[in-house]
Amino acid sequence: MANKEQTTSSHSGLKLNWKRTFLIGFAFFGILLLWQVYDSWCPTLLTQLFNKYIYHGEAGHEEDVQYLVGVMMAMDNLAALILLPIFGHLSDKTHTKIGKRMPYILVGTFVCAIAFPFIPLFFHMNNLAGTIAMMAIVVTFAMMYRNPAVSLMPDMTPKPLRSKANGIINIMGYIGGAFATVVGMVFVLSEYLGTKKTGDGSFAPHTWQYHNIWAIEAPFLIASVLMVISALVLFFNIRENEIEKEMAPQMAEGEKMSEAAAPTDDDKPMSKENRVMLLLILVAEFFWFMADNGIGTFMGNYTVYYLGASTRSNMINTIVGGIGSVIGFALGGIIASKIGRKWTLLSGLGITLLGYLLWLILNFTVLKGSAGSGTFPWEIYVIWAIKGFGMSLVHVNSYPMVVELCSTKKIGRFTGYYYASSMAAQTVTPCLLGLLLLSPSIHFGFLPIYALCCLSVSFLVFLFVKNVKLEKTSIKKGLESMDMDD
Repeated sequence: MANKEQTTSSHSGLKLNWKRTFLIGFAFFGILLLWQVYDSWCPTLLTQLFNKYIYHGEAGHEEDVQYLVGVMMAMDNLAALILLPIFGHLSDKTHTKIGKRMPYILVGTFVCAIAFPFIPLFFHMNNLAGTIAMMAIVVTFAMMYRNPAVSLMPDMTPKPLRSKANGIINIMGYIGGAFATVVGMVFVLSEYLGTKKTGDGSFAPHTWQYHNIWAIEAPFLIASVLMVISALVLFFNIRENEIEKEMAPQMAEGEKMSEAAAPTDDDKPMSKENRVMLLLILVAEFFWFMADNGIGTFMGNYTVYYLGASTRSNMINTIVGGIGSVIGFALGGIIASKIGRKWTLLSGLGITLLGYLLWLILNFTVLKGSAGSGTFPWEIYVIWAIKGFGMSLVHVNSYPMVVELCSTKKIGRFTGYYYASSMAAQTVTPCLLGLLLLSPSIHFGFLPIYALCCLSVSFLVFLFVKNVKLEKTSIKKGLESMDMDD
């Protein structure tokens, strides 16, 4: 059993700089803001374009093009799988006057901000090639800043404090995601794609007589502006080189308290114990992202094409899940300090499995025979809150467990490993689930079964991750830990 962090009156203990951690969180704010808009809207935009080009916009063929939607979403993730480790390794080796991560953050953010609004513009013009090209540009430059931005936290946080710091970072990210969701509720995609009143007063569904383009353009423009603002806040408040010198003593102390199975040393090969631990974490991570991203990719289409409900319902559902996640992010580091990161993470997987099981039961009871009714069951909101809380316990501890296995000189590289695993899953899962949906006997109601299978494998694999017992350490808590200095 992992040893609890011990409260002490000693002023030599490690302390988390809360103000700095919140400021670093602006990087993650921009990341999740971008991806929330991207993941919420792009699958449905692609569904409409593929349906138009293949079936001339005829209603009823939306599920028939999901394999193509899955392939396109997977290609984005395949690019990320390649680019994230590259940019992580490059940023480890970069030395400039503004730091090693900041150049990548600034360039990536500004190019993304320029290209992002062109995705809905090309969609509005029925230009499939242009839409896909803009998506490719956004993904490429988002990867340029994503790895370095995420690496900032462990760059400046001692190892024992990284779960708590990661919770704060993720809360900031989810604020960005929630903001994007609220914007999506105001500018509703289904109203842009939906029915149009004809001359005789009736409604013609699935018309290609589009509504106001701002219904789909505004979320992308707002996301671009906020991404730039978040990058500027980061640039003017986080002086990488100065903070690196300031934090050197605490980082060295934190290295002695590492939860790695064996000590890390840049001058020696990675130990067998650490290598096995890393592999198990990455394999488990692969399968929980198989579940989570598979659901995330197709949940918008589940709402529109299976339930027949408005995309606004899915936006509300995302907010509810985000609230559950924020609660988990706030508590995840605290729970880990009591029972250890391994058991906190396993608890999160178990809670999420329960949520998916409830969703499966819902599909066979409340929704049996009533799919397409146009309503969004309130039970799904409850399930998403459970899922959000469970997965937040997973995410808040998994990344610190990976970068625990390296020194500060390789954080970008190990961040690349972490994201390579998640992106590999996000490359495979849209294609696999899209192909499964081609079967006449499988429809969007299959989603919870798919998620249950993937998450069960993840749970079983993670059981074999070593739970390291720590020596008692001096870590400041309460008001004493809140170092608010710059």
